[in-house]
This record gives sequence, C-alpha cells and structure tokens, in this order.
Amino acid sequence: MFDLIASRIVYRLLSFEQGTYAGDAVHFFVMDVMKIFVLLAVVITLVSYLRSYFPATRSRMLLAGRKRFGYPLAGGLGVLTPFCSCSAVPMFIGFIEAGIPLGVTMTFLIASPTVNEIAIALLFGLFGWKVTTIYIASGLAIAIVGGIIIDALKMERHVEDYVWNLRFDNVSDAVIPSQRERIVQAVAHMRSIISKIWIFVFVGIGIGATIHGFVPASWIVEHLGARQWWSVPAAVLIGVPLYGNAGSTLPAIGELIAKGVPLGTALALMMSITAISLPELILLRRVLKPRLLAVFVGIVAAAIVCVGYLFNAIL
Repeated sequence: MFDLIASRIVYRLLSFEQGTYAGDAVHFFVMDVMKIFVLLAVVITLVSYLRSYFPATRSRMLLAGRKRFGYPLAGGLGVLTPFCSCSAVPMFIGFIEAGIPLGVTMTFLIASPTVNEIAIALLFGLFGWKVTTIYIASGLAIAIVGGIIIDALKMERHVEDYVWNLRFDNVSDAVIPSQRERIVQAVAHMRSIISKIWIFVFVGIGIGATIHGFVPASWIVEHLGARQWWSVPAAVLIGVPLYGNAGSTLPAIGELIAKGVPLGTALALMMSITAISLPELILLRRVLKPRLLAVFVGIVAAAIVCVGYLFNAIL
C-alpha cells in the first residue's frame, strides 16, 4: 500500500522518472515517511496505554526487596516505563532511595534506552518479527548481565555521595485513571513524542534515501561488509559520541542493511547510539563517579559488540 501511494506521488504527481537515482531516492523517502510515522503513531499509543499501568512509583515498589528476581523484572520494566536522557538522574535517585540494589537499578537504566517502543516499531516494520524478537532479547540480556556484573563489583562507593541523601519526589498512584483518561493520555503522549522527534526522523530517512539512491552498494560492502572483522567494534565506537534516537537512526541503518552491511554491524551502531550516547553519559555523570561510569560504558559497549557478532553469525 505504501509503495503504491508513494509511486503515485513521486512518479505521477511530482513527475520523477522511475529507475533514476533521484526518482528512487525520492520514492524511498516518501514511502518510508508514511510507513514509519504510521508505525510510530500506532505502537507509541499502544505502549503508552500499557505504561499507564506502570507509573514510576509502582515500578520502584515492584523492584524493592526483590533482588532474586530483580534483574529480569527491572529489564522488563525498563522497556515499559517512560525513560529518556533528561529523566536519567531523577529515576536513578528514586530507585536508590527506594532501597533497590545498584545492580538492579543499572539494569533498569540500561534496558530503558536500549529497548524502546520506537525501535521495536521500526524494526518490526523494516525487518519483521524475527529480528525484532532477537533485538528485544539481546537488549534485555545486555541490561541483565550489565547489572549483575556491576552488583558483583560492589561499586556502591562510586555513586556520588549526595545521592544517598536525596529524596525522590514521590508521586501518588492513589488516583487510578479511567479507561478514557488512559487512552487520551496515550494519544497525547504519542503526539508529544512525535512532535519532539519528527525532524530527526525526517533527517534519518533523508540520509537513508541518499544512501539508497546515490551510494553504490559495492562501496558500502567493501568498507563495512562481513569480511571486515573490525566493522562491529568500529560501529560501536562511532556510535558512542553521537546523539540520536531509534527514530532518527533506523531508517538510515535499514538502508545500510539493504546495501549489504551485515545486520549485526548496523544494529550495533544503532544500539550504541541509543544506549550510551554522549548526552546521556554527561547526565549520568551527575550521579555516577568516573570509575562506575567507565564500567557502565565498558560493559554495555562490550555486550553490544558481542550482540553484533551474534547477529552477523546467525542471520
């Protein structure tokens, strides 16, 4: 459907010639804009509705005192609970204040940006359920293993001292919203997210369209193909200093894959951008001392490299 509508717009309405570099690039752009924004609207609204049953205070209550099951529970809540770079510090403080172990807290912080509804929606639309399932499983595995390692290293002393004396602003969950209120809030949240990321989505799709129309597949495969063993760690290193979200990175990454870049290499780039971006690390430095922050980055980066090689080996 999207392909047919895009063809009519590009080749009939805009009079681009089919089969040309420019025509193919514009067709790719129009088709992906429609497909991605429909997916974003549907999935973000659905996930936002489900999130209304897991507010921050309830998430902390579920995790407090449950260290044995805390890691998988924290990972699952990290996927369902609202999280962004700007909320990293208050969420971290709130979990510590609730008595949740540091390792479990770090599992939550790793899972939230690594596995998110935008990435799930776009991956499902671009690559199907198999890749999406592996992405979710690998992201949760990174978060759980990372939290367990940090807990085993006993790094509580590397949390900034003032954190232990701060109190998280407890928001009461006593008022239970109605179904209508949940739906209205979910739609409002969807509109809010899209209003913040639409420009990045357009830029990402534009980059993907440029790659699709004008960059030869042979050049991409030669420099980032499966024969280059270093491509996965290089992708992670490239992604660390960059800032972006799944909405802005996946369209371009999808086109890299279409041009011949191995799936693991491309997803390693995306996961490093979303999980250990520079702005998030700057914010986390407010609550983590340098050694713990370095351990956090090292564990996540190493795990993403392993996931990248795994994807390349099995897909």
